[in-house]
Amino acid sequence: MTTYISNAFSINMLSTGEQQTLRFLPLTLPTATAIATNGVQSIIGHADTATVISNQLGIDLPENRVSITLDFSQDQLLVAQYIGPRLPIGATQLPDGATLNWWLVERVESEA
Repeated sequence: MTTYISNAFSINMLSTGEQQTLRFLPLTLPTATAIATNGVQSIIGHADTATVISNQLGIDLPENRVSITLDFSQDQLLVAQYIGPRLPIGATQLPDGATLNWWLVERVESEA
């Protein structure tokens, strides 16, 4: 299984023409850290955002500005949802008043 890490989820990450039911599970920082330290592939598109998320998790995540299509039979997505003012250029930590909410996005298996 591949676990990707991003700062957002986009419908563009889904394959077209296929109905999917997804689950968005809120996570604590310790749980997100445990998932990330088991190995993630960064798809974070901005260097400063990658640095801030890296510092929160205690791991090195590179900027990796790519478009992907997730295959939820094999993939899951860890999302660090930034909430706050625009990140200042060169940020390494969250600015005052900002937070990261952590989510795990995965497919709900059909019960048929």
